[in-house]
Amino acid sequence: MADDWTEDEYVEYLHGERRSFAWVMQRYGSFTPAEAEAAALKHYPYEASDAPFRGLIFHDLSWHWAMLAIHGGSYWVEHPELVNPSPEYEALD
Repeated sequence: MADDWTEDEYVEYLHGERRSFAWVMQRYGSFTPAEAEAAALKHYPYEASDAPFRGLIFHDLSWHWAMLAIHGGSYWVEHPELVNPSPEYEALD
């Protein structure tokens, strides 16, 4: 995450990643909307502006983190069709 992002930009990006993560959890993980939202909040907690490595989780797409949560550590080997985000995921934002 860029050091020069404002707090509002950070929060907006955080909410976007949570939405995307929750969408993947529902679509590919069969989570209910409530379960998906809870998983997204847990995976993407708010980090204070002075937290070390704030926003480091943003270095990979929420698609990747959700696939890891659903299919585990080498999902790309067992499910090569899921390596790249789906067109529906790409259209979320």
